[in-house]
Amino acid sequence: MRIIVVGGGVIGLLTALECSLAGADVSVVDRGGIPNPEATSFDRHRVLRALHPGPAEAAAAIEAHHRWAEVESRLGTPVYHRVGALTVLGPGEPETSAATFAELPGARRLTEREAAERYPQLRLPRGSRAVLERDGGVLLADRILAGTAAVLAGRPGVRLLPRHRVTGVEAPFGLVRLADGTVLRGDAVVVAAGLWSRELLGPDLTDGLTLYRQTQLMCTVPAASREVWRRTPAIPSLGTAEGAWLVPPVAGAPLKLSAAVACRPVERTGDRVAPREVRTRLVLHFTALLQGFRAEWIERAEDSYYLADRDTHGPVLGQLGDHNAWIYAACGGSSFKFAPLIARSLAHRALGTGPRVPTGLRAVDHPVRMPGELALSPHHSTTGVAP
Repeated sequence: MRIIVVGGGVIGLLTALECSLAGADVSVVDRGGIPNPEATSFDRHRVLRALHPGPAEAAAAIEAHHRWAEVESRLGTPVYHRVGALTVLGPGEPETSAATFAELPGARRLTEREAAERYPQLRLPRGSRAVLERDGGVLLADRILAGTAAVLAGRPGVRLLPRHRVTGVEAPFGLVRLADGTVLRGDAVVVAAGLWSRELLGPDLTDGLTLYRQTQLMCTVPAASREVWRRTPAIPSLGTAEGAWLVPPVAGAPLKLSAAVACRPVERTGDRVAPREVRTRLVLHFTALLQGFRAEWIERAEDSYYLADRDTHGPVLGQLGDHNAWIYAACGGSSFKFAPLIARSLAHRALGTGPRVPTGLRAVDHPVRMPGELALSPHHSTTGVAP
């Protein structure tokens, strides 16, 4: 079977690997490099935790923990640092349901005092409490992408086609058209184009998708504080109304700080230079939240982009007509942690093999129907058809 995967981010690469491991011939195409450093998923590190409001998502995150361990084994290099995850619940935030909490292996509740004693570098909101998860931690995103691309490059039947822009997908024929006139033909097509999904889908189908720009502070912890930060878990929430979070420094990666207030909708991607006013807001915010934090810690302030459904703030999975062509449109802010589950689901759909085991992620388990043909350019050459 021949599978064409469009997109060199984490979803595209892991889907390609799943298909290759199942015995398919796979072509991976991206408008940039493979992996693409402009992809949403190309980052130093990301957080993995199991605690989520709903039991289905919590179960999916627990499964993702095991699947990431499997990915790490396949790559043969440490990419998942199990430092745990700490979620701080601010005053008035609802407690985790008993049923959801019971599903979290090795999790424990901490009072404000217990959390403050364990993590003295944090200034927790008065009246807060926290949930500490044993499982979970930090995923080294850029190493995962580079490692997966390297594994794919060495597998038989895999072709990597970097710096090839896709101009159209004709699902009834399994055709993917490239800007240079080449046409790829496969038995199934998976498009995981991330930020560029709107270009492929067109305005009629992307009205519900929003592009967001997020500012992050990359920091070097002073030598005197490194030991305490070495023992710090990933913290997806610091319990503030501004939605503050941090990724601790692991494996040479910097301390990363950001907050929901540093995320704003934009019309298009641009540079990655953080606006001064947003940087200043984050500095003031974390000066109040972290003991000893100073602006001098900052190596750089940088922006990243992601595409998400306007209503759910998550991803969208669509099927092109009744054909074996799938578009993972919009990456959401949380796709990375679930990437092995999403990739396995996409691979099963493309290959038509085995039961489609639910992931627990509604957008992935219930694809929307899209038109069966996507074409960007009014002029397509049918020459250069590639198997």
